Amino acid sequence: MSNSEKILKSLSSLIENGILTSKDLKKEISTDIKFGKDKLISKLELVSREEFEVLKKIVQKQDATIKKLLKNKRTKKVKKS
Repeated sequence: MSNSEKILKSLSSLIENGILTSKDLKKEISTDIKFGKDKLISKLELVSREEFEVLKKIVQKQDATIKKLLKNKRTKKVKKS
């Protein structure tokens, strides 16, 4: 039996017994969705926008440095010839 089936079965039994109101049901579903979202984000190892922007700037700076070094290397080879 899958997790969603277990959840639906327990929710339906609580509703049948009159223990669970519509507000409780809404809160329970909302909480379940939040946990699912957090679990997915953790599994995908997502980063925040701020972290992404910082890493993007670092990569751009490194790219510029690499291009500059390659240009200097080519210039030195031409001068030796």
